Amino acid sequence: MSQALQTAVARQRMLLQGRLAGLLERLVGDCRAVWPERAGLERILADALPNLPSCKYLYVLDGDAHQLTANLSPQGWLPEHLGRNRRERPYLAEALAGARFSLSPVYLSRNARRPSLTAIQRIDDGEGGLLGFLGADFDLRELPLTREIYQQPEHWLQLKGDPAIRGGLFQQERVESLMDRRIDEILDLLVELVAAHGVFHGKLHFSSSRATLWLIEDPFRFRILDYEDLANPGICLAYPRQAYPADAAIPLERVGEVFRTFRALRFMDENIYLRSGSLNIFNGIVGLNFSCDGSHYMRWEEFLSKSLGFWIGTGEACAVESETG
Repeated sequence: MSQALQTAVARQRMLLQGRLAGLLERLVGDCRAVWPERAGLERILADALPNLPSCKYLYVLDGDAHQLTANLSPQGWLPEHLGRNRRERPYLAEALAGARFSLSPVYLSRNARRPSLTAIQRIDDGEGGLLGFLGADFDLRELPLTREIYQQPEHWLQLKGDPAIRGGLFQQERVESLMDRRIDEILDLLVELVAAHGVFHGKLHFSSSRATLWLIEDPFRFRILDYEDLANPGICLAYPRQAYPADAAIPLERVGEVFRTFRALRFMDENIYLRSGSLNIFNGIVGLNFSCDGSHYMRWEEFLSKSLGFWIGTGEACAVESETG
């Protein structure tokens, strides 16, 4: 997990912990007063559940992590869990080590197979001695947090691909595809679709001679164009006219540079060459997948600043001059 993603997850856990710790702590005294009477403990759980509206299961364990009560859920009691030994469950590790309150990492639940987490509150005898534990299970999708959309960092990201492909890199050579034969016309067509027909994310698959497009007017569905489509400029008639968006991260006049640089990377070497390239105009990220199956994601400015020498060590300039007229 990247550092940025870890930070986003940690922030949500802190919010959850702050919300749940106080709610469960308030039940400790009530549980202590009736300990270890099952009926009394279950009555306390029934009274507490309305204050935990997102709780899936609420239960009490003894000091050895054997269940003293049935599971209480919003749908009613589940007595089949009475006597269950939870000692080996990972979410109890911190509590058994002495933590007063602990919140488990997210895990997949055994039955529903959905992301869940468990809060465990220690119940003591008032003098520090352990009586047992109060457990509360939560389904992640039902927790009432206002989660901010995770923002992907914009720094250059490099990912290794299939090691079998990397190992055989120099035993393979680029085979001319149908797209390679008319690459200049096809790249010009893609630039036109971005500039005037609402395509905000386009990916060219050079080796298989196809393109995958996402449109501003219909962003939840992608379109696949094969070679016959891409070789016919008339396909522009199938897409509504739409002005280039003012809030795009890359200026319109630089879009063509990105696609022409894809061309340079496609033909730069017979062993190391571009298999696919993509551009998203709203986040300004260029995606690249090479013959070694390695992938790169970077800002368009950084992409255009690289030379062919950066990719294969020849020193030949890779960035293409802007065409402004």
